This record gives sequence, structure tokens and C-alpha cells, in this order.
Amino acid sequence: MKINAPFVEKILTKFIKEELSKFQYKKGILGISGGLDSAVTSFLAVKALGANNVIGFVLPYGKLSRSCEKDAQDVINTLKIRSRRIDISPMLDAYYKHNPSSDRRIKGNKMARERMSILYDHSEREHALILGTSNKTELLLGYGTIHGDMACAINPLGDLYKTQLRQLAEYIGVPEHIRKKVPTAGLWDGQTDEDELGLSYEEIDQILFLLVDKRMPREKVIDSGFAKEKVNKIIRFIKGSEFKRKLPLIPKISERTVGHDFLFPYDWDR
Repeated sequence: MKINAPFVEKILTKFIKEELSKFQYKKGILGISGGLDSAVTSFLAVKALGANNVIGFVLPYGKLSRSCEKDAQDVINTLKIRSRRIDISPMLDAYYKHNPSSDRRIKGNKMARERMSILYDHSEREHALILGTSNKTELLLGYGTIHGDMACAINPLGDLYKTQLRQLAEYIGVPEHIRKKVPTAGLWDGQTDEDELGLSYEEIDQILFLLVDKRMPREKVIDSGFAKEKVNKIIRFIKGSEFKRKLPLIPKISERTVGHDFLFPYDWDR
């Protein structure tokens, strides 16, 4: 699973620049959490678009985000990009005052969607496209909030596993203290990705690589040395989150609307 980091950097920066220009955009906007994924996207965006065309948003929730805020600010200062800080506590607290819940996952999803709502608002104000920060591991497991952190216009990291992302991060100069942080979505105090998933990212990525990239059957993956319960768990994650990786399904009624061809039924310039 070792990547050619210089080649990957070249491909992804070209992707960002070309996709934005395709739709007459020059600027990219993203939420910067202080974690690895958003840091890598920020570094790639600056290389592709220039620091003046990248806008980073720090969107903390009360005391929960204090430790991550410093790391987010380190990324902003290192790259010298424009930034905004908006505390989402007033919005969330006002909502839960009238709609209380003790479920940490429900609150975490609401936080993620509130942050994305703010990004989309400023995307319109700034005429900037939202850059995604979800890696391949998260997308395959469904480990993200639909219409929250999974929402974006383009996602440069979507075909890189978490462990591959760490390789790229080192090459492009993401600060070491961010690269070596324990991954967390910051949804509640003490929450970590690996505790919540029940496996390390190294194990997850190796199993995913065999199942998805190598197209190995379940039994062969198990025979290669991975515990049956871990392989089965990963497969359950993949199957149970398939809806998150697709556009909403539309039932086809017209004879001419095959697949999504109804979007472009003929050559408009003909």
C-alpha cells in the first residue's frame, strides 16, 4: 500500500485546480479541524490554488474543541491562508434547549451538519467551492456524517486510505505533531476513531485493501491471517453504509431517462 507521494501530490493538485476552473471557480473553502485529513487537503489546495485562494474555517464547539483549535491555527499560520473562526455553540445549544438528547452520536452528527451549513453559506458568499476531507477508509466504512463532513463539491482525498494519507502528509510537509495525533472526529470528550471503530487504521486499511482493491473473497482474506470477526465487521460496515456513497436514487418513469442520462438528453450545442 506504499504510494508514490510525489506522483500523488501532482495528480491531486492538478485535480483541484482543473475541477475548480472547469466550473469557473478560483477559490476553495474548507473546515480545518486540526486533524490530519483537513491539514492534507489544505496543503494540497494551497499548492494548487495559491494561499490567497484558500479559505479555512475553524468551527469549534465550546471546550470540546480547544485542543484541536491550536492545531488548526498552526495549519492556517503555516500556510498563510485566509481564515474565519465561528463558534457553533450558540446554534447547537439553542437547538438542544428545545430538542434535548442524551445520545452523543446524534449530537455529533448535528455538529457536523451545522459546520457544513456554515461552509455552504460562505461558499456562496465567497464564490468558492467546498473541498472535501474524507479519506477512502472513512468513505468505505461510512465513518462520516452524510450532509455533514461527507458533503463537498470535490474530494481530493477520496481514493487514499488513511495510512496512505499519512505517507502523503509527511512528503508535503504537514507538521509532525498533526501527523502523529490520535485520530478523532471530536464528537465528544475522549472520543477516538479507532476506539469507536474497534480496530486500528493499519488493520482496517489492510483488510479493506484486500477486499476492495484486490477483490479477494471473504474467506481468502481470513486465510491470509486476519481474524474472522474483524473481516466480518469490516464487511458489515461497507454493506451497511452503501447509501452514503451514492446519490439519492430516483425512480425512472420516462422511457428516455435511462440511468442519469436525463441530465443530458442531447447535445445542446448541436
